[in-house]
Amino acid sequence: MALDDFGTKYSSLTYLRSFPFDKINQSFVRDMATRNDYLAIVRSVVSLATQLGMTTTAESVESNAQLEQIREAGWTEAQGYFFGRAEPLDQLGHWFEPRQPLLVATA
Repeated sequence: MALDDFGTKYSSLTYLRSFPFDKINQSFVRDMATRNDYLAIVRSVVSLATQLGMTTTAESVESNAQLEQIREAGWTEAQGYFFGRAEPLDQLGHWFEPRQPLLVATA
C-alpha cells in the first residue's frame, strides 16, 4: 500500500499549525504503558507540538507511575485525579498558594 500525495489537500501538513495540541486524550495516558503504538504516537505529538512552540497537557493522570511515563514522553503539563479531585468553588483557595511545580524540566 502507498499513500499518494500525502501532505496535500485534506491531509495537508499546513493544517498541523492550526490543530489544537493542547490536550491528548486520556486513553493514550492510560494505555501508553502497555501499548508501544500509543507511546510512539504520544512522543511524536508532544515533539511536534514542542517544535511548533505549543504545549500539551496530559489528561486524566491518576497515578505516580503515569506521571513518570508522561515526563519520560516529554510532557510538561498534566491534569487529573493524581493532583486532586474536583472541588467546590469556595474550597479552591489552597490552589492559589505558592508551591513547587510537579513537572520540572531537568538537563
